[in-house]
Amino acid sequence: MSSTSSKNTKKAKADARRAKIEEARRIEQARERRNRIITVALSAAILVGVAGGGWYLVDAANEKEAAAAEPVSGEKTWGKLSQTHVDKQVDYPMTPPVGGDHAPVWQNCNGDVYTQQIQNENAVHALEHGAVWVTYNDKAADADVKALADKVAKTPYTLMSPYPGQSSPITLSAWGHQLNVTEQSDPRVAEFLEKYVQGAQTPEPGAACTGGKSA
Repeated sequence: MSSTSSKNTKKAKADARRAKIEEARRIEQARERRNRIITVALSAAILVGVAGGGWYLVDAANEKEAAAAEPVSGEKTWGKLSQTHVDKQVDYPMTPPVGGDHAPVWQNCNGDVYTQQIQNENAVHALEHGAVWVTYNDKAADADVKALADKVAKTPYTLMSPYPGQSSPITLSAWGHQLNVTEQSDPRVAEFLEKYVQGAQTPEPGAACTGGKSA
């Protein structure tokens, strides 16, 4: 083989090698560009998702807060109530009482159903712990009393007892809030329980509803 042919062959191989290198480089650059585009797109999607989720959470929190601030239709409310422990009978301004000075020991309120009247002062302490107190007089239908007793027995942070002196057949009381109804099927009963059992009104959220007075 002549020297000229040998040089031409080497040049052709070198050109081919450079061509392969350039092709590989173009492929790599294209892959990098594609990856960058995908990464940017994914990042944008994640940011949009997070932002959207953030707005959703903010909206949900605002809706929950608004619902918490909205009273149950027909309920009565009282402002700041004292929380002093006293060892005496208290003259409450509302019947049944929904707050104020009360006994040092709370009435057990872990779904406790009492068939006899209980002391106001112990029941008010239970309300301080976030309980809802369901009371009734002799105008309440027997079927309603039984249905309410079944509901209370299944609901922690509630208690139930007769209260002859109240004006309504059925009354639901939470700290600072009270609702009078004539029958247990009134949809506001469930609404009141949902809203005020360990609700935002609770002065001592998470405090015990057991280990107190049981009769």
